[in-house]
Amino acid sequence: MTKHILIAGGGIGGMISALYLRKAGHDVTLVEKNERLGGRLAFVREKGYKIDEGPTIVLLPAMLKGILNEVGIDDSSLDLLQLDPLYTIRYQDGTSYTKYSDLERQLEEIKRVFPKEEQGFLTFMKEMTDRFREGQQAFLEKSFHEKRTFFTKDNMKILMKLKAYRTVQSALKKYFSDERLRDAYALQTLYVGGNPYEASAIYSLVSYSEHAHGIYYLKGGYASLVEILEKQLIATGVNVERHQTVEQFEFEGDKAVRAQINGESIAVDAFVINGDYPAALKQLGLHGQDRRKYVPSSGCVMVYLGLDRIYHDAPVHQFFMGKQFDQHMKEVFQTKTVPQDPSFYTFNPSIIDPSLAPEGCSALYMLIPVPSGQHIHWAEETDFVEKMLDRLEERGFPQLRDSIVWKKVRTPNDSMREGLFEGGSFGLAPNLFQSGVFRPQVKVPEIDNMYAVGASIHPGGGVPIVMQSAKLMASVLLKDLDDRKEVKLSG
Repeated sequence: MTKHILIAGGGIGGMISALYLRKAGHDVTLVEKNERLGGRLAFVREKGYKIDEGPTIVLLPAMLKGILNEVGIDDSSLDLLQLDPLYTIRYQDGTSYTKYSDLERQLEEIKRVFPKEEQGFLTFMKEMTDRFREGQQAFLEKSFHEKRTFFTKDNMKILMKLKAYRTVQSALKKYFSDERLRDAYALQTLYVGGNPYEASAIYSLVSYSEHAHGIYYLKGGYASLVEILEKQLIATGVNVERHQTVEQFEFEGDKAVRAQINGESIAVDAFVINGDYPAALKQLGLHGQDRRKYVPSSGCVMVYLGLDRIYHDAPVHQFFMGKQFDQHMKEVFQTKTVPQDPSFYTFNPSIIDPSLAPEGCSALYMLIPVPSGQHIHWAEETDFVEKMLDRLEERGFPQLRDSIVWKKVRTPNDSMREGLFEGGSFGLAPNLFQSGVFRPQVKVPEIDNMYAVGASIHPGGGVPIVMQSAKLMASVLLKDLDDRKEVKLSG
């Protein structure tokens, strides 16, 4: 029997959820408060330039393409370009270390920069190969809304094998003796806003995956995926309502039966919340459903630049390390103060994609991890951005200031105003007790027919992983609608 399902929020999780549920034959309404769908996957546009506002590094291509295929989007819709080299890491002592997909080339690079560390790298890749496969099957591909399904003997064995009880940094000591090399394989926890000195060693699998599965670039920018998904929503008959806000719910017992949308009451059979979970619950008046005190991910100061030149010698992705990476992480996650000597990341896509800027020009993006929260008034920290532009010019982009056509800055204060929990850029922090079964699940507690997707929901942050949360959510929701018969979403 056809049911009416309402999805509140048109981010990537909401869009993929809508496509899975529509494919199953249900009437789906997707409500978005803004004009634009896509959530954090968006463009900054100015004076004929455009650049991704949020995610830039395309990981887990097989998962990304597999889920898109399942909701009816063919590979031909995606123009994915594999990057090799992957990226370069530049240290303040003048050392630079480049990562590659090719194993032999990587071993040569390690021998050049970090002599005698080659065997440690080989051991790391060998051990992580089995751990990735087991971890993906045991944790990424399963929902733990029924907690007993997590606490099994097999899962506990896998968690021990993954060294989940250790931090990323401490686990890497087994493989690498040079602290700079450990930093090179730990900083990836920042992709999901986590502290490598606190995040579970499970997240070491991200740096492994970069070598094993590659890093890609989506031509036109990662946010081009939104237009592809929008076309599929329209083609499959999903009802998309923009400039609409879900204000509150009406309940009968433990079941939500109606939603107030811009003052109008609408009856539906199931609800999906696609927003930054703790903030979304509060906005919807549902914070009593989950009273846990959550920890946000890191925030970011992002500087977007339009330039009248192209830096052909600069890689697409680069990381510039501060003198003391551990001190930077303390400032971001513990003392929560403005970083004094932060590491930062740059995205220089115009060297492979001329569509992003006028001819002979380029777009450039700098990301600096900073504390989340509203205690820092970033509008008053103008010196911080200016100092970071000086460092960017000194360390990798000579004569940068003379090349700037326009500049835009985004801070945790902006993220908070837009509904991200505590201004964190990546959902909840991926610490041990906010991962796996301890993370909010795809079914909202104590409400029979309410579900959730997004970066703060299991399995976590990152575009393909959020898409996976939508797949898990749809499977659970459809199973509930079908009197708990097993539902598999594939093919």
